[in-house]
Parts: sequence; structure tokens; C-alpha cells
Amino acid sequence: MGPIVWKKLPASLTELCLDTTLRCGQSFRWKKVDDTWLCALHGRVLSLRQDSEHLHYHATYPNHSLQPPTPPSSAPNSTAGPVLEEDDTEALVNHYLNLGPNLTELYEQWSNADANFKKKAARFAGVRVLRQDAWEALVGFICSSNNNIIRISQMMDKLCAHYGPLIGYVGSVPYYDMPPPSVLADPKVESHLRQLGFGYRAKYLYQTAILVSQEHESWLDSLRNPESPVLGQKPSPAGEIQPQGREGYRAAHERLLALQGVGPKVADCVCLMGLGWGEAVPVDTHVWQIAQRDYKFGKGKHSSLTKATYDAVGDRFRSLWGKEAGWAHSILFAADLRVFSERVLTKTEVTKIQGEEADPSHEIDTQIITKHKIKRELEESDSKLDPSDEITTTSRVKRRRKG
Repeated sequence: MGPIVWKKLPASLTELCLDTTLRCGQSFRWKKVDDTWLCALHGRVLSLRQDSEHLHYHATYPNHSLQPPTPPSSAPNSTAGPVLEEDDTEALVNHYLNLGPNLTELYEQWSNADANFKKKAARFAGVRVLRQDAWEALVGFICSSNNNIIRISQMMDKLCAHYGPLIGYVGSVPYYDMPPPSVLADPKVESHLRQLGFGYRAKYLYQTAILVSQEHESWLDSLRNPESPVLGQKPSPAGEIQPQGREGYRAAHERLLALQGVGPKVADCVCLMGLGWGEAVPVDTHVWQIAQRDYKFGKGKHSSLTKATYDAVGDRFRSLWGKEAGWAHSILFAADLRVFSERVLTKTEVTKIQGEEADPSHEIDTQIITKHKIKRELEESDSKLDPSDEITTTSRVKRRRKG
């Protein structure tokens, strides 16, 4: 095998930031190894890395002569994939990362409409809403119930390793793609998933797999925003935005609510991140806190997060940001999380004494500000949060200057 050949696309950090986009609770199967993100998608292992001016990508396809370093799991015993006449990885990268819209222009549009967005989002450029497979988004967000990102990712990893097709190895690490609904509709799946630690979510996944597999093969994709079709299809108009979202969005949301383990928030997550309905606004307790703090919710008839208040928050954000309100809301969500600070700040401020050399008896007032990592389990509606959040504490100490 020859050296890996990386290809690249122009992409500034203001147009795409992988480290934020792939970590903010949209998708749960990406793994970061050194400076590279990897995931099995569309019959290949896709590798992504980024510098200040370009997005670099590489695809690893199944190799029939490849001998795995360990015996395969109970997943389908094949690494076979379609023989491609033409490598469509560039099209996949553009589609999956939703690279078409000019993000700088969108940020400007949202900032002009909302002073709070302008204030908060400046530090979090390059956040894109992914165009995920609808089935993967549905499974991932059913797993998000009473969960956190690390555990959701572990569940998705187990699900793919036990039921998904083995795509290939990068180094000695196997990468499995998502299992289709028909595979998870087997009667033995629920008890096995419980053994794997899925808890009550095992029942939801099994029952939802049955319902989805009983529908026609493309049922989930039939709920998609026609402006955001599956890879390889041409977009078509979806109608004008309405205060409560377009008719197609409302219909998709309603259909998803009929599935096991799917409430309003999970349905909106799937609509936004799996079906391309940009006006879908998932409201969890964290978004509710943002709505109270920055958008004057939490009083009168909207004093608690009821169904009416949930809808009102979405309507308010749609009135501000239009048909990509869910995208703008996701940026505010990321901007509000300290987990995306790439360094722990330790700042020491020493009061300077002006003039002549200070008397040794003078005390120097030193303020030490340190961010500490804390671990916490997340409530159901906090599933998009990283379980490692930060709090800031400030301590003030008196130091006596040495003579």
C-alpha cells in the first residue's frame, strides 16, 4: 500500500471549525486521533483534518484482502462495499458538512437581527449543522435520553460494532457503519442491547426499528426538507417560512412523535440534524436557560418549560433568524459551553505600586482566576452538553512583598 494521499478543499476557520462542529452533540460516531477526525460513512472510513486555510480529507475503502488483527464481532461478516466507478468523496464531504451556504454571510444576517447573537457568536465562528443520515440521527438522539455525550458515543460505538458492517481498519482500529433498521428489528436485539448497557433505550430502539422497517425503505427520507435532499439528489423549494415553521417541517415533526422514545426535543433534533429542516429548534433545559437569561422568557405564562413554552421559544427564535433558526440556535448553544475553551485559563493580576520602591510592609493584592473541570451526569434534555463542563472560581490572596 502506498502513502496516503490527502485531498483538500478551501475552507477557512470562519467557514468551518471541525473541532466545534463535530463535538457539539450533533453526531456521536466521530473519533479524534491526534489531529484527525475519523468516521465510517457511506461505505468508507472518512478522515478529516484542518488547517487555517484548507479542509483535508481522505477515504479508506473496504479491502477484500485485508486481514483484521482480531476475529470479527457479531456484525455482518463482510467488509464488502460498492465498487465505485468514480470516487464521490469530495461530494460526500461537501454534502455531509453542509459546505454550500456562506457562513460568514449567515452570521452577519443573524447578528443584524439579534444583538445577543452578535455578542455571543463572534467567538464561535465556523459552526455548521451537519447533513446526517436521518436514521443515524434518530438512533443517536433516542440514545440521548438521560445521557451525556461520552455515553451516547459509547452506545453508538457498541451498536455499530455488534450490528453494523465492518468497513475497514485505520491502523489497528476497526470502523463500523450504522446498522439498517431491519437488522435492529430482530427480536433478540432488545435483550442484547440491555446486556450492552442501553437500559430502557433498548426497547425504544428495537420498537422504533420495527416501525421504520415496516414502512417503505425511504420513509424517513420522505420527511426530509426538499431543499436539503440526500446525497446525489437535486434540491427543490420547500415553501416560505411561517412563524411555526414550514408545513413540511411540522408534518415531519408530527410523524416522528409517533415513534418510540421520541418526544418534541428528539423530534426537533432529528428534523434539524437528520432531515435538513433548518427552522427546527430543539429546546432542552440548557436552551431554556438561554431563553430565560437572554430572551426574557421565564415569566408569566412562560414561567416553566411546558409544551406551550417550548413552542413559544421556537417561534421566537424563528422570528429572529428565519428558516435557519435551528442553525443559529446551535451556535448560541455552543457559545454558551465552556467546554469549547481550548485551554484552562489561569490569570494572575498583581496590583502595581506606582512611584518609588515599595515599602516591604506593603501587601500585594493578587487575584487568581482558575477554571476547574467538573464532572456531572446530564439530565435528559441536557444530552447535547459535554459531560465535562467548567466552572470558574476566584480566590483572592494577600502576599507580602519581600524586601
